Amino acid sequence: MRRARRMKAAALLLAGSMALAACASDEPTGTGSGGGGGGAATEDLRIGLAYDEGGRGDQSFNDSAYAGASAAADALGAELQELSPNEDASNRAELLTQLAEQGFNPVIAVGFAYDDVIAEVAPQFPETTFAQVDGSNADGAKGENVTGLVFAEEEGSFLAGVAAALKSESAHIGFVGGVESPLIEKFEAGYVAGAQAVNPQIRIDRQYISPAGDFSGFSDPARGQIVAQGMYDAGADIIFHAAGGSGLGVFQAASASGNRAIGVDSDQYLTVGPELQPVVMTSMLKRVDNAVEQFINDYAEGNVQGAEDVLSDLSTEGIGLATSGGFIDDIQDDIQQYSQQITDGTITVPTTVE
Repeated sequence: MRRARRMKAAALLLAGSMALAACASDEPTGTGSGGGGGGAATEDLRIGLAYDEGGRGDQSFNDSAYAGASAAADALGAELQELSPNEDASNRAELLTQLAEQGFNPVIAVGFAYDDVIAEVAPQFPETTFAQVDGSNADGAKGENVTGLVFAEEEGSFLAGVAAALKSESAHIGFVGGVESPLIEKFEAGYVAGAQAVNPQIRIDRQYISPAGDFSGFSDPARGQIVAQGMYDAGADIIFHAAGGSGLGVFQAASASGNRAIGVDSDQYLTVGPELQPVVMTSMLKRVDNAVEQFINDYAEGNVQGAEDVLSDLSTEGIGLATSGGFIDDIQDDIQQYSQQITDGTITVPTTVE
């Protein structure tokens, strides 16, 4: 019976700034040298990475995927090919097809927006191993050669809500989602539950940048700034964003209004630049980098089964809160207590908004 399995290697918390480029690249990186694994010598290992909306340089989700793929490629002496969607991201299927046709294996799709296209493309290339970040394939419906790299976003978001409620001076906080979707609702649901666990009366403003099916909400910092500024003007003093590249606008609004914000996916204190660091109270760490790197290593070792999910959560340290800047050092005992209650099952975090 197919079922989710947890990552077998505990994630390491970010210890320093990731060296991330400012724009996406469609050129291969890395050179081949090394031993065998995954049915082929590592000098023949050619990794394909297809980004989500916005491509590399979003200082968040895509950059984290790149960090993991790049680390694996460097360690294994493999080639890494990156491809980014076009402006309206209508060519996702073409990206996966191109990588598979050119012999890249494994091919990793970044983001839930690949749900339909990977189910269409993967069965056409049965000898290619695919993975999808944020795309479940526990039932094998997308193909026997597809692995889902999934996360308990709601658990880390719960802790972000705890932090926001404990640090808010107005008992009024906010949430900005990139695109209205079941995945981003997990962030919202966890955040709301965590804040209300601390203060049942807390006010939580919530808004999405774009509606379901319109993925521009992940790459529109100007709109993110407008949405966040409206919340700050209404009295919120801390906003958590789950909006990809649009989160930059949330940080800019926080800076302009003298408030704080919570980042997502990567430790965004390390990537926003010194002028915005004072407003990044913490970030909900979603270790896409570790999940991608581990998947590639598993592939190289011949340990990928396909038609299953690999789950990253608090228990694997694949989810957590960043402490850079020291802004939440004084509430670490509270955060750890809630984290323990989640991992031991005392608290069940919701994944949908009531």
